[in-house]
Amino acid sequence: MPKESSRFAKIRNVFPSTSRAESLRVTEILRKETVGGILLVALAAIALLWANSPWADSYFALRDFELGYEPWHLRLSVGAWAADGLLAIFFFLVGLELKREFVAGDLRKFSTAVVPITAAVGGVIVPALIYVTVVAGSADASRGWAIPTATDIAFAVAVLALIGSHLPSALRIFLLTLAVVDDLIAIGIIAIFYTETINALPLILSLVVIAVYGLIAQRYRDFFHLRPTAAWLILLPIGMVAWALLHASGIHATIAGVLLGFTIPVLHKKANRGVDAGPGLAEIFEHRFRPLSAGIAVPLFAFFSAGVAIGGGEGFVSAFADPVVIGIVLALVVGKPLGIALATWAITRVRRINLDPSLRWIDIIGVGLLAGIGFTVSLLVAELSFTAGSEHHDHAKVAILTASVVAALLASALLSMRNRRYRMDADVTSDAETTTR
Repeated sequence: MPKESSRFAKIRNVFPSTSRAESLRVTEILRKETVGGILLVALAAIALLWANSPWADSYFALRDFELGYEPWHLRLSVGAWAADGLLAIFFFLVGLELKREFVAGDLRKFSTAVVPITAAVGGVIVPALIYVTVVAGSADASRGWAIPTATDIAFAVAVLALIGSHLPSALRIFLLTLAVVDDLIAIGIIAIFYTETINALPLILSLVVIAVYGLIAQRYRDFFHLRPTAAWLILLPIGMVAWALLHASGIHATIAGVLLGFTIPVLHKKANRGVDAGPGLAEIFEHRFRPLSAGIAVPLFAFFSAGVAIGGGEGFVSAFADPVVIGIVLALVVGKPLGIALATWAITRVRRINLDPSLRWIDIIGVGLLAGIGFTVSLLVAELSFTAGSEHHDHAKVAILTASVVAALLASALLSMRNRRYRMDADVTSDAETTTR
C-alpha cells in the first residue's frame, strides 16, 4: 500500500477511513432512492403537464376534492391528505435515519459529524438571507424565507447515484449526512415557524400516544423484528391515532412521523447484541417502509403539489417579475452551494478539523449544488407559507421546480466531470498494481 503524501500526513480526518459496512449501507440507500427519484420526477412532470393542458380543470378538481371526518378536523382535500398524511411516511423514514445516525452512524461522534452539520447550517442560513434580501419590503413575500432552505434527500441522492459511480465514499457520506441534518433543521423550522395556534389537549394526547407507541416498539422489538405483519396490525393504528391528534393540535402532522421514528430502537437489547445479531429494528423498518415512501408517498405528494398553471411561455417569463421567484431561484442555485462551501471552509480553519484527503473543494461545491434541489420539502414549505391559489403560492412552485432542475443539471455536469477524473485515477492505479505484480 503506497505511503500517504506528506501533504496529508498530519491531517486528522473528519471522515476517517470508511468501513466497508458503512459504504455498502450508503450505496444501498442510493440505489433505492434512484428509483424513487425517477418516480418523483415523472409524476411531478405529469402533474405539471396536466395542469397546463386543456384538461387542467380535471386535475384541479381531483386535487381539491375533499374527504374525511370534519368533527375530527380531518376533512381535507386530496392534495392536503398527500401533504399531511402521505408525507408523514417520508418523515417517519427521516426520523428512523436521524436516530440511526445519532446512535450508530456518523453523527454519533462530534469529530465525524461537525463538518456536515456545519455545512448544513450554512446551507440553511445563506439561502434564507439571500431570499430575504431579494424580497425585502414585502411582508407577505417574506413569509417564504424558509422555502429555499430545504434539500430533497430523495432527489439529491438519486442524482448522485446515477452519475457518481466512482466518486469517493466520503463524498457520498458527506451528502447523506448533510441532507439528514438539513431535514432535521427543516423539521424544526416547520414546527416552530409554521404553527400559528396550538391546542393543548390534542397535543398532550398525541404525545401520550407516541410514548405508548415507543414503549411497545422498545419492549417487543424482537417480536416486530421477526413478524413483519405485526407492525402493520399493531403499530400502524397507534401511529395513525398519534398523527390525527397532532394534526388536531395545530402542529403540522408530518412532525408525528418524525417523533414516531425517533421512538424505534436502533440497537438490539444488551443480552442479544453480538457479531451475529444483525440489523436493529430501526434499520429493519427502514428497509421495509422505504419502498412505500420512495415509491408511493413522495411521488404522490409531488404529483399533487407540482401541478401549477404556468400560463405558457409568456406566463413563465412573467412569473420572474415576482421577487419571490427570483429569491427562491437565487437562494437554491447560488445560496445553497455558497453557504455549504463557506461553512465548510470556516469550520476547517479550526485546528485538527479537516476534510477527508480524498475530497477536493470542487467536490464540496458539487454537493452544494445537489443540495440546491429543494423540491419535496420546499414544496411543502411553500404550501405552508402562502395561501393556496395566491400569486405567490403558484409562483413559488414555479421557482422551486425551475431551481431544482437547474441545480440538478449543474450538479450533474460538475460531478460527472469529477466522476470521470476519479475513474481515470482508479484505472491508472489498477494498471500500476497490475504492472507491479
